[in-house]
Amino acid sequence: MNSNDRKFLRTVVSFSVAAIVGAAAHGGVPLNNLQGSGGIAFNPLAYTAGLPWDGDGGGDTTNEVEHSALNGVVSRPQIGAWYVNLNDARINWWAGSAALSFADHVEFSAGYGFINAHKYGDKSINTYNIGSKVKFLDENAFDTSWVPALAVGGVYKYTDSSTVDALGLDDDGFDAYVVATKLITQTPWPILLSAGLLLSDEVVNGVVGHNDYDVVGFGNVDVLPAENVAIGVEYKQGVDAGDGIRNHDYWDGHVAWFATKQLTLVAAFAETGDKDKFYRHGSAKNLGVGSGAVFSIQYQF
Repeated sequence: MNSNDRKFLRTVVSFSVAAIVGAAAHGGVPLNNLQGSGGIAFNPLAYTAGLPWDGDGGGDTTNEVEHSALNGVVSRPQIGAWYVNLNDARINWWAGSAALSFADHVEFSAGYGFINAHKYGDKSINTYNIGSKVKFLDENAFDTSWVPALAVGGVYKYTDSSTVDALGLDDDGFDAYVVATKLITQTPWPILLSAGLLLSDEVVNGVVGHNDYDVVGFGNVDVLPAENVAIGVEYKQGVDAGDGIRNHDYWDGHVAWFATKQLTLVAAFAETGDKDKFYRHGSAKNLGVGSGAVFSIQYQF
């Protein structure tokens, strides 16, 4: 572990302590992930984004009464911003997005990404994402305590990376997924479990381009040791995009602090695979862009 990694882990520990002793909060998942969909960082959750207008947002009471007609029709919007510092690959990745839901079951999202990748030829890459999700089964449906929420969704992705032409890839593609999410409350600490299948043709999360489709798995586990803290891990299997291009598996360890009723802060460490296997040896069988720190600010109106 190099000095940068040690420094980051110390920051995460400090972040965790601050979160545990912080004030009670009511924010929570889903966050806007890197592509804008309601989820964590890489993966979507079955929950839809956006708080209701019935006072859960903590806004002005008079204003909330005026918006009471919107309850059950459209949610409050929520926004998210991400910064990913893949230091060993000298890549900086910023992402911003917005999402909201209708009737608590249909989510729409839009996201934008800006990536600096000086080491590999592109001075900057822009990505654009439009997503939708339909939750077709509510959590604990049929008067049970064990049924997970189930949802299907999709994301249209476009990149303007010059690598698209150099590698003969497509500049746009479409992801489709099905995901199940369940909050288990019978344990000493609540545990959020989520897992799903993803159909995608992405190369490096769609930043580099798109090629052939593959079906992969993904999952999340988060423990809530306090009302305003979530600590967890996230995994996403690498897509085999054909023509010898296989994305490396992604994972991250993260801490989320629900600082207020509306504000959530996230710190994480992400691993996307050994960058040298692709760029030094000309092999794309384990395509990765290294590892580094991840930070996010999320706001639910």
